[in-house]
Amino acid sequence: MLDDLDSTLEQLITHELPGLNKSTETTVAISFDMPIEGSIKQKPAINLFLYDVRENLELRSSEWSVQRLQNGTAVKKRSPARIDCSYLITAWVNSDDPQQEHHILGEVMKLLLRYKTLPAAILQGSLKGQEPLPSGVSLRSSYLQSLGEFWQAIGGKPKAALTYTVTIAVPVEEAATEVPLVLDARNELFRVL
Repeated sequence: MLDDLDSTLEQLITHELPGLNKSTETTVAISFDMPIEGSIKQKPAINLFLYDVRENLELRSSEWSVQRLQNGTAVKKRSPARIDCSYLITAWVNSDDPQQEHHILGEVMKLLLRYKTLPAAILQGSLKGQEPLPSGVSLRSSYLQSLGEFWQAIGGKPKAALTYTVTIAVPVEEAATEVPLVLDARNELFRVL
C-alpha cells in the first residue's frame, strides 16, 4: 500500500507539474531514496523520503459500516484505520544552485497546498476507489522534531526541505461479514391472550 502511495504522489507531481523545468534541464526525476548526496542518481530530482508511518488516533473510528444487499442480507465491515504517512521532500540539482532547488520546492509546495485530498483520478493500485480519499494533512513537521538532528542522524548535509503528511485509509480486515437483515420487529410482550 505504501508503494501505491509513492506511485500516486509521483503521478500527481508528473501530471500537475509538466513545466517544472526552469532552465536548460529537460527532465526532473522523482526519487524515493534516502536524501543524502550520492543516493540521488539522476538530477535534477524531487526526492520524497518516507520517514514516518503511524496511525492517526484522532481519526480512529470504532463504528461499523453496513451495506444492504438485494438478497435480504447486509455486509458489515469495520471502519478502516487511518494512517499518517510523512515525507521529507527535497530538490536535487546538478550544480550547487540553491535558486533552482528553491524554484522546484516552491512549485511542489504550491501543488501540495492546492489539494486537500488527492484527486481520485491519480490514485494508484490499492488506493483506487478508496473511501475516504487520501488527504494531504499538512506541510508541517508534525512528527519530525528537529530537522538538524535528522540530517545529522542520516549523515547528510542540511538542505531546504518540505515535510508533507498524507493520511490514507487501510482496511483492517480482509473480508466483510454477511449478516441477515431484521425485516420485521414485533413486540410480543403486550399480546393479550
